[in-house]
Amino acid sequence: MPSKSDNSITPANLIGILPLQEAVLFPHTVIPLAVVKKPGIALVEEALREGKPIGLVVLRDREVEEPGPDDVQRVGTIGVIQKMLKVPDGTLRCIVAGQQVFKIEQFTQVSPYMIAAYAELPDTTVENEELVAMQRNLAGLFQKLLSYLPQAPREMEMEVANITDPVVLTYFVASTMRLETADRQALLEERDTAKRMRKLTLLLTKELEVVELGHKIQSDIQREMEKNQREFYLRQQLRAIQEELGEVDPQQAETNELRTKIEAAAMPDEVKKAADRELDRLSRVPQASPEYGVIRTYLDWLVTLPWNVETTDHIDIKASRAILDEDHYDLDKIKDRIIEYLAVGKLKKKLTGPILCFVGPPGVGKTSLGQSIARAMGRKFVRLSVGGVHDEAEIRGHRRTYIGAMPGTIVRAVRDAGTRNPVMMIDEIDKVGSDFRGDPQSALLEVLDPEQNVHFRDHYLDLPFDLSSVLFICTANALDTISPPLRDRMEIIALAGYTELEKLQIAKRYLIKKQRENNGLRESQAQIGDQALRAIINDYTREAGVRNLEREIGTVFRKTARRIAEDPRFKARVKPENLAEYLSKPRFFNEVRKRVASVGVATGMAYTPVGGDILFIETQGMPGTGKLVLTGQLGDVMKESAQAAVSFLRSRSRELGLAEDYFAKHDVHVHVPAGATPKDGPSAGIALASSIASMLTGIKVDPNLAMTGEITLTGQVLPIGGIKEKVLGAKRAGITKILLPRRNEMDLDDIPKEVRESMTFVPVDELSEVLYQALGKRVIAPVPLGDQIKVSNVVPMRRNGVVKRRPIRKSRIKR
Repeated sequence: MPSKSDNSITPANLIGILPLQEAVLFPHTVIPLAVVKKPGIALVEEALREGKPIGLVVLRDREVEEPGPDDVQRVGTIGVIQKMLKVPDGTLRCIVAGQQVFKIEQFTQVSPYMIAAYAELPDTTVENEELVAMQRNLAGLFQKLLSYLPQAPREMEMEVANITDPVVLTYFVASTMRLETADRQALLEERDTAKRMRKLTLLLTKELEVVELGHKIQSDIQREMEKNQREFYLRQQLRAIQEELGEVDPQQAETNELRTKIEAAAMPDEVKKAADRELDRLSRVPQASPEYGVIRTYLDWLVTLPWNVETTDHIDIKASRAILDEDHYDLDKIKDRIIEYLAVGKLKKKLTGPILCFVGPPGVGKTSLGQSIARAMGRKFVRLSVGGVHDEAEIRGHRRTYIGAMPGTIVRAVRDAGTRNPVMMIDEIDKVGSDFRGDPQSALLEVLDPEQNVHFRDHYLDLPFDLSSVLFICTANALDTISPPLRDRMEIIALAGYTELEKLQIAKRYLIKKQRENNGLRESQAQIGDQALRAIINDYTREAGVRNLEREIGTVFRKTARRIAEDPRFKARVKPENLAEYLSKPRFFNEVRKRVASVGVATGMAYTPVGGDILFIETQGMPGTGKLVLTGQLGDVMKESAQAAVSFLRSRSRELGLAEDYFAKHDVHVHVPAGATPKDGPSAGIALASSIASMLTGIKVDPNLAMTGEITLTGQVLPIGGIKEKVLGAKRAGITKILLPRRNEMDLDDIPKEVRESMTFVPVDELSEVLYQALGKRVIAPVPLGDQIKVSNVVPMRRNGVVKRRPIRKSRIKR
């Protein structure tokens, strides 16, 4: 801060500074001010006493209590105090007129009030046609804005029309508009009149858009209110006329109709009392009231629900089995369980017990099984999908306090069925989500519990509805995402994928006939041979179910329909030789032998929500520092399996013929394609170990072999799940030999006979047996258990496709 002795500063160019919180004073305008702080009061009193102007500048931050030089803007307006009034509390009220814009050069005093040296900033105005046009446009926009503001005095429009100076016009419009402090300051600092006018026009246009929108909304509301008032007046007149003529009031007629429906609905006592209470409210509410529609909709729901309507069950066990056999091929165990369920219901005269949940890949017939059960019992069938549902209100409904409220999907499905005991299929129950709106799975706990759903209370109805007569059937692709309490309420019935033979029979019995009818063809016009069907199954689809198979058959028949439409004499006889004419080139190939042709590659088996499949595990060794690199989006469990496999093989490095420091000087990289698909689980343990052992020994893994099983640090092979799905997936991929844990040997009974007879299954107990089968030679000795040696040699004694192990005497084991 310069001293007072600075020769460049004279009293003529010094001015007292009055900080303003939000107001910006423009030249040629007048504003009222309330001065409440002591420095400002002292400045105003002295300026008024000596007849001096003051400098008014806005604060950078309006929250500052004691502003200093750094807290004020550098550009402000010189003002002259025209009138001042002192109020009893010691503060001042004054009127200040703006004169010239100035810029603070430097401050010379801060106490008792700020004084600064300043320089005036004149306006730069270039008179031309563009400036004239902008001036007229600005005046027109401002007058239009005033027309939307009824509180604005009409004199302002005349005053704007009389202003001819563009500088004065910009300051006048800026001072009367509702602008942010930053926008006002920016307009004040802009010294070029044309540029200031452009900025002001832009701000005025935005303000005009907001005001016009508000005016439109207000007009719409006003018209609606006038309409409602007019309707109310006309209805009152109509009621008076009808009373004179002795006619019935429409509202009374509507009330009488609802009362008749309530009596006919045979509601429980509690529900009927609530319905009568709401009907009484409806009779007293005017039809023009919004509450009238809410009550009327609620009563419509109450009278349309089947409170006491149900279908009679016709359970004939033989006929039910015939229906299931007619609609579905194979699935004998599942059909037996359904027949048992129906038999118990027939003897008890009521179907009670656990909720059935069909779990399996897409396209295996889960939904159609529910339809067959409904047909076998003579019940109505309704299906609702809960996949992707995140809101609990979707299940329980919304309370009536919300606009547009309605019951949940359960009550709506019962209403649509028209009976209180339908077969209700809840599809995709494993894909129910949860978020801040609630957990739909928790809401389903009450729905699917026979002990609780007798008094199910929907939020919208707020009355108990008996769901105990509903036969609930659920479907899912996987069980992992279903909460344990919900899973505990259901009996899980697993549907694995179909074999090639089963798909062939399903296509011949159901799919071809269905697609032929869908495409308007006769049997004589389009036929697909067995070999062509096998080609479609193996070369054009690779799935656990038959959905894609049906889609490909439909494609064949659509192309046939087109050819027949062009030439009515055409007849399609689809064979493997001409299949490409209908479906283009094959999309799937047996690439197992090619993928495992290298050292360090083994074939594992996986279970996914869409069925079983195989996966290739690749291992490479390279000079390094002993790191284990795992890629392919592996989960924590699968990573731990790889670490266990490396630790076990490292402990047997001498038997594998490796140098003692091999693992210290080499890195091991394990990769599981496809890298974009997440993978996890312990069942790839023996496949990981075989891949790493193949890399360490330089011996290729048997290309016809796939394996599954968990391993431990001691080399034990532990049982895993999903054997049937994995075996069927391996069969589809062309695998002929499978290694599996010995404790999973009993699961082979679930595999179809034709698959068991076409493949070789080798049960194993520990890793030495696995490596013997995978690499074709014994690379490590069996693990001894006490005095008894656990033999890993397997003598191929085929019985029903299963290789039996024959113990070997200790003398035959080479150490």
